[in-house]
Amino acid sequence: MAASRTIFVVGAGIGGLTASLALAARGFRVVVLEKAERLEEAGAGLQLSPNASRILVELGLRERLGSRAVTPEAICILSARAGGEIARLPLGEAATFRVGAPYWVVHRADLQAALQAEVNDHPDIDLRLGCQFEDVAPHAKGLTVVQRSGTARRQELAVALIGADGIWSSVRHHLFPDVQPQFSGLIAWRGTLDATQLPREYTSRRVQLWMGPGAHLVAYPISGARQINVVAVLPGTWNRPGWGAPGDPFEVKNAFVPSKWPGPARMMVGAVDNWRKWALFTVAGSSRWSSGAIALLGDAAHAMLPFAAQGAGMAIEDGTVLAKCLAESHGDSPADMAAALKRYGRLRRSRVARVQRAARQAGRIYHLTGPAAMARDFTIRAIGPQRMLARQDWIYDWRV
Repeated sequence: MAASRTIFVVGAGIGGLTASLALAARGFRVVVLEKAERLEEAGAGLQLSPNASRILVELGLRERLGSRAVTPEAICILSARAGGEIARLPLGEAATFRVGAPYWVVHRADLQAALQAEVNDHPDIDLRLGCQFEDVAPHAKGLTVVQRSGTARRQELAVALIGADGIWSSVRHHLFPDVQPQFSGLIAWRGTLDATQLPREYTSRRVQLWMGPGAHLVAYPISGARQINVVAVLPGTWNRPGWGAPGDPFEVKNAFVPSKWPGPARMMVGAVDNWRKWALFTVAGSSRWSSGAIALLGDAAHAMLPFAAQGAGMAIEDGTVLAKCLAESHGDSPADMAAALKRYGRLRRSRVARVQRAARQAGRIYHLTGPAAMARDFTIRAIGPQRMLARQDWIYDWRV
């Protein structure tokens, strides 16, 4: 196979599939390597703010996601100290009109299935499941990419290679073995439940954010509002890699004690029977993102804490900026590709670092205790919902 206009993407997650669609839309042939035999759920719910949903709509995903994504009417900020809601940030159709794109909450599996269906329908994208990236080496015309499927080993030429293979990226390890994910000291517990399991007032189309002493709780509808996604973030020392280790329900319930958490929050935690947990790791966004004609995107480049709800959003943004930079390259030579990928890193690094800082700061604010929590609640009430929402404009109103 000739290298001309062929780009390999390693990883068929949200970032990798978005990047492949964005690259194919700009005239590249794309080969996606995914070591899993089939794409299955990893994680549960996702929040897609307008900066991300706008890109997905432009890539043609609106119809595929229409029946599965939920447009919440509001983000409700609730305080365990205050016993309930302290602010309600309006979303819904008004917010969609304001920024020109919807705020969606969606099951990760639904988004991945929609992206995969779009990829499968594209004649210039070759998605290879059960095919693992093994090695890459420079070639006079670009790169030689080595891949393995079962016992079969194969080499092909490409003009560029994109590592979209997550926080434990094999492409990043190949490029920058000294860059290692760092454990945050926090563990996210996730579970889903049927909406019928909760009283109606707790299943409306809204994102609930409960802030409490040393922990927080997020809940929102997914799967066409038939299910509720619940995530509890707690401190801990367990730090094994992976998305889906089984969690002990009593460990979560014991963290949400009546003396610190009001009844509605505890009811939501108690309604989840099967918890899964994942340790929260980060990768510094200031680390290197490319070397020659090889680059990283999404968690492989800059895994962040989920407290700004922008992990998937930043990967989606990465994919479209990367495609734009490569399409605007002066040519397809190794030097041209390297220059384009350097430009991609320069364009993305400062924004991603700002989002990472915002996520870290949000986590600290959510977990305040005592007088500091009281001051936080007072400040949120004083700012008001419209100004609170406007503070997110720098994230939500981003465009390529």
